[in-house]
Amino acid sequence: MKLIETLKLAIAAIWAHKLRSALTLLGMIIGVAAVVVVVSLIQGFNAYVDEKIAGIGAKSYTIQRFGFEDWKDTDSIAAAQRRNKDLTFEDYEYLRTRLTLTDKLGAKARPQGSQVKRGSEVIEEVRVDGAMAIIADIEKIDVADGRYFSSAEDENASRVAFIGADVANKLFPVGSAVGQEITVAGRPYRVIGVAVAKGTVFGMPQDTFVTLPIRTYRRNYGELIRWRSFYIVGTAKSDDMFTAAVEEARQLMRNRRRLGSGEKDNFGVMTPDAITGLRDRLFGTIFIVAIAVPAIALVVGGIVIMNIMLVSVTERTKEIGIRKALGARRTDVLKQFLVEAITLSAIGGATGVLLAWTLGRVVSAFLIPTYLSVTAVIVAVGVSGLIGVVSGIFPAWKAAQLDPIEALRAD
Repeated sequence: MKLIETLKLAIAAIWAHKLRSALTLLGMIIGVAAVVVVVSLIQGFNAYVDEKIAGIGAKSYTIQRFGFEDWKDTDSIAAAQRRNKDLTFEDYEYLRTRLTLTDKLGAKARPQGSQVKRGSEVIEEVRVDGAMAIIADIEKIDVADGRYFSSAEDENASRVAFIGADVANKLFPVGSAVGQEITVAGRPYRVIGVAVAKGTVFGMPQDTFVTLPIRTYRRNYGELIRWRSFYIVGTAKSDDMFTAAVEEARQLMRNRRRLGSGEKDNFGVMTPDAITGLRDRLFGTIFIVAIAVPAIALVVGGIVIMNIMLVSVTERTKEIGIRKALGARRTDVLKQFLVEAITLSAIGGATGVLLAWTLGRVVSAFLIPTYLSVTAVIVAVGVSGLIGVVSGIFPAWKAAQLDPIEALRAD
């Protein structure tokens, strides 16, 4: 029997029992969809992190009060809070005048929630941060309208602001925001630029922010935050020098803080490798657990398919007898039922992939970006087909072993 004829028979048998086939495929559809969604979420998050690292620069590093290792457990956090000191402008100046392998060096202050308004329009809890002018080059900030502030404006603590797209759209729905005045925490600032819209990540808007020159920020917010949010960002002169540049910066900070050779760093150094390493460790464990749960649904789906195929063999015993009486070989009967099981499973896999793609679009629109790779689709459909083979082999073998005379006597 030709494969195309066998496939036609399989589709006809599935179509003849549409409701039963649909119910049979539920486990397979849910299992495949869950697996593909998990893979898409993790790949999307990985791609997002890699994109941000690439955007900031693979040869950039950050010096801040705490490092990743300080957050391992409550004891580490408590020890780091006692040991680690706040970074200061003096630390920045010390590094700036001594670093030889670093190309650009800048400083930032982490955002504080503040009220921003223009006339009667008010936005609560806007992320207001401070940055040096060189941060625009280090982080490759894209400007949609106007410009980023200059070094002179930072040095003079000018009352200028660089704002996010959401702030611009809400406070200036008509016309350009550049050159207009806004009020941040009760103080007036002139808008000089608007950033390119970034959208949302994990459901959190990335465009509701105001960036001030860091000395302006320090003058207006310094006493409030006591500079606990201050950190330093640098880039190596070349990728080949990156490791050496980071080590040079670490050693200079240790020298400044007079740390002995056996003493632990009382500051943190963040690098792209550290970020991706943490991501891989975190999501490696999550990935295994997240895949194991929907895999149970795939196993259940395979058991259901096997059960339905056994029922199908029982229902079609007389049909099998007639086929054998007309000359069908055992291999023909085996192939017929095996192809039917594989087709049933593959339809479930394809439907699961389609459902996962739809869910991925929804998640991308409202939560985080997802990425559905061709490899994931091929693997998902391939696994569902393999489950069809495993689930269908016993029912197909049982059908092939039927005695044609006994089969013809069946009711």
